[in-house]
Amino acid sequence: MLFNSIPFLAFILLFFGIWPLVKHKNTLKWLWICCMSAVFYGWWDWRFLFLLFSTGAIDYWAGKFILQFPSKKKFWLWLSLTTNIGSLVIFKYSTWLATAIDSGFAYCNVHTEFKNAIPEFTLVLPVGISFYTFNSMSYTIDLYRGKSKPAENILHFFAFISFFPHLVAGPIIRAKDILQQLTKPIHTNAVQIFHGIKICIWGLFQKMVLADNIAVLVNDQFSSVSEHSDSAQWWICMVAFAFQIYFDFNGYSTIARGIAKLCGIHFRLNFNHPYFANSFQNFWQRWHISLSSFFRDYVYISLGGNRKGKFRTHINLWTTMLLSGLWHGANITFVIWGALHAFYLTIERLFYKTTFKVSNKPVQFLLRFLFVFIPVLVAWTFFRSKDWNEAITIIRCLFSFNLHLGLKELLISNAIFWLVVGVLTELFLFYKLKLTRSNSPILQAVMLSLLISIIVFFRGPEQQFIYFQF
Repeated sequence: MLFNSIPFLAFILLFFGIWPLVKHKNTLKWLWICCMSAVFYGWWDWRFLFLLFSTGAIDYWAGKFILQFPSKKKFWLWLSLTTNIGSLVIFKYSTWLATAIDSGFAYCNVHTEFKNAIPEFTLVLPVGISFYTFNSMSYTIDLYRGKSKPAENILHFFAFISFFPHLVAGPIIRAKDILQQLTKPIHTNAVQIFHGIKICIWGLFQKMVLADNIAVLVNDQFSSVSEHSDSAQWWICMVAFAFQIYFDFNGYSTIARGIAKLCGIHFRLNFNHPYFANSFQNFWQRWHISLSSFFRDYVYISLGGNRKGKFRTHINLWTTMLLSGLWHGANITFVIWGALHAFYLTIERLFYKTTFKVSNKPVQFLLRFLFVFIPVLVAWTFFRSKDWNEAITIIRCLFSFNLHLGLKELLISNAIFWLVVGVLTELFLFYKLKLTRSNSPILQAVMLSLLISIIVFFRGPEQQFIYFQF
């Protein structure tokens, strides 16, 4: 069920039609969230509800036993981690791993059929599995570390992991942030409701107008890679994809935040104008914040962070970024994407302090912006490509600087228009020129009406949210 679909409109009207009747009573509130979230998730494939709630039940009881039997808490933590990571491996990586094993044996002239032995039900990737397993794991890890309080009961816990706004494409929610909010009395006034609606509309604009219109250019370019060899076209395409994936994913996260706000629940910001970062570290402090902070807290710091010397710091950094790339999917292109960002961060740690020492601050900002943005575009090439060969072909085109005819038609296309609108909007917001923060309710109402009109009349061809595949 897509946020930008008619079935979801009917779903959300039903949810908020009953919500005022149940939001003041914890048991009814949690039950309503669980039931409606089951409908929302089951809309794709009801069979995977068993996976969602069975792995969740294991995590709930593992957390309970961590507190009841502290001498055995490491065992219960490992049970939780094994269950969640195991489900990811089975459904997301089993085919990839089996193919790699078969290829390895074939290289040694040994015939194996591990891929054919994989059960058929694992060939379908459950929507949102990478997100809700991380949500659930944060509960047991934080209980193990003593950084969170346990859920009051299993219904309370299921309300946390299945809460539909973040269920299928994030943001990744920490148990310690949401469990407590779900127990507090919820009081939403007219201002909060208006703010929640405003956030939802802004998210829909990013997705339906900006991302979906820009996607036309990107999809056309990538549908026939061999037919496009113009360097300028590929640079424009990669800039377009960079903003497409940003508006697509930030749009989803923004809608999720808006729906949660209407429920009286606060989600943390997931994106903070990442393309205006002045360093690669700053980029990851601004891009997909819930994922980057998850890997920082549960992988990088757990491995020792920067506390065990410079060499070990870089090993921990590479491990974290490679796992981050692998989290996105079972494809070598995602691993290379993670490796490239690890390389960027390593180079930055070694040389950043000695670069771009320019007295002119605007020039210094521009140099640092280009220092980050251009390598990020190169990395996005691997992320978007279907395989290694396609990515290398595009990289060669990017740096061949071949110019051909046909650029004029591209520059006057509808997609380029909305790309420019999106970039200017980001500049507008980045420099804090936010008219939407005006205290004038009339001005805000006019702007929201304008956004709604643009969404209705200028929306692009419907595209599934990019991060649904992860």
